[in-house]
Amino acid sequence: MERELFDEEHLLFRDTVREFMAREVVPHHSQWEKDGIVPREVWKKAGELGMFGFSVPEEYGGAGVTDFRYNAVIVEEIMRQGATGLGFSLHNDIMAPYVVDLTNDEQKQRWLPGFAAGELITAIAMSEPGAGSDLQGIRTTAIREGDHYVVNGQKTFITNGINADLVVVVAKTDPEAGARGTTLIVVERGMEGFGRGRNLDKVGMKAQDTAELFFENVRVPVANRLGPNDGEGFFQLMHNLPQERLSIAVAAVAAAEAVLEQTIEYCKTRQAFGRSIGSFQNTRFVLAELATKTDIARHYVDKCILALNAKQLTAVDAAKAKWWTTELQNKVIDRCVQLHGGYGYMTEYPVAKAWLDSRVQTIYGGTTEIMKEIIGRSFGF
Repeated sequence: MERELFDEEHLLFRDTVREFMAREVVPHHSQWEKDGIVPREVWKKAGELGMFGFSVPEEYGGAGVTDFRYNAVIVEEIMRQGATGLGFSLHNDIMAPYVVDLTNDEQKQRWLPGFAAGELITAIAMSEPGAGSDLQGIRTTAIREGDHYVVNGQKTFITNGINADLVVVVAKTDPEAGARGTTLIVVERGMEGFGRGRNLDKVGMKAQDTAELFFENVRVPVANRLGPNDGEGFFQLMHNLPQERLSIAVAAVAAAEAVLEQTIEYCKTRQAFGRSIGSFQNTRFVLAELATKTDIARHYVDKCILALNAKQLTAVDAAKAKWWTTELQNKVIDRCVQLHGGYGYMTEYPVAKAWLDSRVQTIYGGTTEIMKEIIGRSFGF
């Protein structure tokens, strides 16, 4: 079925992104996998092409356009190349609502020009060693002392953790107030007491810098709080999580499509018992099932993108998209590995790398189990 999501300007933008990927990313990504990090210069080159901060007002260097279809184009082209080291989706899809919508005029002047230019890389610090999907269980504190907060605690699994210049830290400003005691505070590179631990050695996504962060009596100006009041952080997170989960779903479907396309071509050329493996009924049936489920997922996700643009995407709709597509991504790629045979287990083949990279998709952004819980609660039980 013809895809009707994008207009002409999105297709032209896709050409720009695809050219950028071919020139600046694909030739170097394998080295970045070995290095465990993507050079900051790549961020700046992407910023020069207008790939960041679509919703940033023009006066601060952005496009001033709130249209998630542009975000989707970037995510799809990144996944098409398996370039999972690029933390662009976290910067664009997850962080933009915080630094654009929750900042005051003074904060916008300080942060948004660098955000749009790719000069200020962002991250959000939610997960802790003892608190992942349970955000109310965080222990990092930010105690008010005059015009500053004193931040203490530890975060882990932080995407862009090494490269980040601005880190939105989820902290307890009132540890006794439950959800109403949580505040979002921006910690900046170079603040005394702010340290980064090791670049974590992950199963996949090797080029993506994922780090532990430490805060030891970090004095952060109250002027770095997101929102006008303490205690609003949990509700700010809940408001923005549907877009984060949709971004993950977009990536999941794009990855499944890319690997499926590669596998179909492989099955046309790979010979077994004197003929292509694609000529066997089992191969055709497997590919038929994967293609059907991926197409159906694509149309649901496209519908969610339109709903987000119309400000109608609900937490339940996003949860459905996130868990279904990420579980499907893992199933599709696993079956594609099987169709590749022994070559599917060799990391020189894109399908093997995609298999390793995909596993985390059902975990971060809220696990599959948490997504089902969100949906289940909507029934009123």
